[in-house]
Amino acid sequence: MNLILFLIIGGVAGWLAGLIMKGRGFGVLANIGIGIVGSFIGGFVFRLLGLAAQGAVGELVTATVGAVLLLAVVSAIKKA
Repeated sequence: MNLILFLIIGGVAGWLAGLIMKGRGFGVLANIGIGIVGSFIGGFVFRLLGLAAQGAVGELVTATVGAVLLLAVVSAIKKA
């Protein structure tokens, strides 16, 4: 059950990051991938800042922040 929740949160986080960064999502599989990588990045950044996520909403926020950071870095690299 935790794997399914992890994939759902990853998909929603990737979709939200796509909306924030470019106005639309990237497709189901890309959204999940971006959200999962974003959850690791967000968790790392939140730990550096001394923050902790609690519950599904906190995990979604962490994954979304990480996914937005991931997309911002990829966008900056593409422009360079």
